[in-house]
Amino acid sequence: MNYEHKTAGFELKREPDHDGIFEGYASVFGIVDNGLDVVEQGAFEKSLTDRKAPVRMLWQHNAADVIGVWDEIREDHKGLYVKGRVLKDVAKGSEALALMRAGAINSMSIGYQTVKAASEGAGSVRKLLELKLWEISLVTFPMLPDAIVTDVKSIGTEREF
Repeated sequence: MNYEHKTAGFELKREPDHDGIFEGYASVFGIVDNGLDVVEQGAFEKSLTDRKAPVRMLWQHNAADVIGVWDEIREDHKGLYVKGRVLKDVAKGSEALALMRAGAINSMSIGYQTVKAASEGAGSVRKLLELKLWEISLVTFPMLPDAIVTDVKSIGTEREF
């Protein structure tokens, strides 16, 4: 099995709340990344529909470092939208939250298997048409800087709660 990674940058608009909730895009459609791949709309659809086990939230693609849970993963017109919680009660999750709050970690990466792809641009660009999504990680370096966190949930007062 050929297992690949694609990293995507994200931007925190506010630091994660005490529950570590954030949302954004783990992948964006139609943009050539630094590895000369472009994910096409619909590439995750079959994987998300057929998947029996949950997509894992990992730290730096290390399967031993599960740092949270994804509450929502779906395709929309822009890309692979995700909403999840980094768990502060997990050692690496607490570390990830601290690094996110400080702005030291600002990237996500998808771990996947290519099911269907096509070449374009005289073979220099690979169009990813169908992917089997395995995991989404918080990582140090982005491959696709256009994928961003659009919101980080926070509750400031009891009234807002």
